[in-house]
Amino acid sequence: MALLKVSFLQMSKRCLQQHGGVCWKLGSKLSVHTPPKMPPCDFTPERYESLPYNQILEIRKQNFSPQMSTYFQKPLLLHQGYMQWLFDYEGKRYLDLFSGIVTVSVGHCHPRVTTAAQNQFGRLWHTSPVFLHPAIHEYAEKLTALLPEPLKVVYFTNSGSEANDLAMMMARSHSQNVDIISFRGAYHGASPSTLGLTSVGAFKPRTTTGSNCQTTMCPDVFRGPWGGSQCRDSLVQTIRKCSCAPGCCEANSQYIEQFKNTLHTVVAKEIAGFFAEPIQGVNGVVQYPKGFLKEAFQLVRERGGVCIADEVQTGFGRLGTHFWGFQSHGVLPDIVTMAKGIANGFPMSAVVTTPEIAKSLTKSMNFFNTFSGNPIAGVIASAVLDAIKEDGLQENSQETGSYLLLKLAKLQNEFEIIGDVRGKGLMIGVEMVQDQESRQPLPLKEMNLIHEECKDMGLLLGRGGLFSQTFRIAPPMCITKEEADFAVEVFHSVLRRHMEKRAKEKF
Repeated sequence: MALLKVSFLQMSKRCLQQHGGVCWKLGSKLSVHTPPKMPPCDFTPERYESLPYNQILEIRKQNFSPQMSTYFQKPLLLHQGYMQWLFDYEGKRYLDLFSGIVTVSVGHCHPRVTTAAQNQFGRLWHTSPVFLHPAIHEYAEKLTALLPEPLKVVYFTNSGSEANDLAMMMARSHSQNVDIISFRGAYHGASPSTLGLTSVGAFKPRTTTGSNCQTTMCPDVFRGPWGGSQCRDSLVQTIRKCSCAPGCCEANSQYIEQFKNTLHTVVAKEIAGFFAEPIQGVNGVVQYPKGFLKEAFQLVRERGGVCIADEVQTGFGRLGTHFWGFQSHGVLPDIVTMAKGIANGFPMSAVVTTPEIAKSLTKSMNFFNTFSGNPIAGVIASAVLDAIKEDGLQENSQETGSYLLLKLAKLQNEFEIIGDVRGKGLMIGVEMVQDQESRQPLPLKEMNLIHEECKDMGLLLGRGGLFSQTFRIAPPMCITKEEADFAVEVFHSVLRRHMEKRAKEKF
């Protein structure tokens, strides 16, 4: 017994030395943690003078959809925002790493965008496409200039779902076929039609949704059946090993075979199209093997289909290396859909396609949208493009995003519950697991606790994945390295606490 006690103490001492005073497996006493210091912010929010918190909760309970869920045990009541910061009704400040679900691209209440909107509000709020106004025409020219030929015809809509609805109609009108393919784990909207494309169980209703939509295996190199250590276009690769020769990806070949199998078995000989997010967002920032989309696009076109890039979350410089996510795959889609960051949170979206496909749609239907000529939308979206360029936000996404990604990746060596760190630019996923060997999702209870504690320390993270097992990180693109350091310090501190509690309960 004495020998066992000495051995245990020796092991504990060694473990404490190796992990900076924290032993994850032997159940040491909880250490005293100093909370990370929040970086300064030169903005002071106004005093909150609106509805009391409890009254808002009651209104939500009585008048909102019961499916409208919120983060956290005590839902966060936000009051103001400034760039990468949010303030609640009590004046507490939070670093926003989720941007209102990957929507606030250039920063909350960005001064340039705010001023442009205020000026236009005093002139003219609304016309419609039956009249002309310079704002939306100027924006159409600026937007299409950022896309390669022949993607030069733009349709303005109001949401990502609506944009993808229209893209589905375009694909079917142009191809004269009906079957459309999307990935399992994809999220392309929640309208009756786009729910056929969306393949996340939590969003699937019991009633009939979009017809002739088929899903194919998502080429997920971390959680899928195949994956290796050099598969994806990221500074960080999976912990899975492979024996692939240089320039050859066995996982990619296997997933392409699955894609071919879908084409051979569940759709007609000729198809309408294929939808793909350059990086899956809702599914937890899932990246495909390098070269997959290029091969898949070719296979789709051989079947008469068109290729649609859903840039709702990946566009406008967020991935850093390119302005559009599809460019990082070396492909040229036939249709591009965009929303969210296009107008920094103002409800706007767009579909850009070729003149040829636009002509096909015109023959098929008379498309009209009351709000597609909106002056406010045009002014705000134009100011967003100016801010991205003048503030160097695409470059910052690359530099600060890479910095943050690599710092998060280092935590994998310390915490067994971090299974994968992935992404590009300022679109990052941290997938949590029970252990790295099994790659089984971390239980929801533990995810919720970690999520909640990060919030309590001033850090707001997103959630994603089929089991809500991935923390999604997509802050406003103005975030700095100092703030990235703070985010990693908070995450590290919360994980230390969590692992200490876990070890204590175990022993």
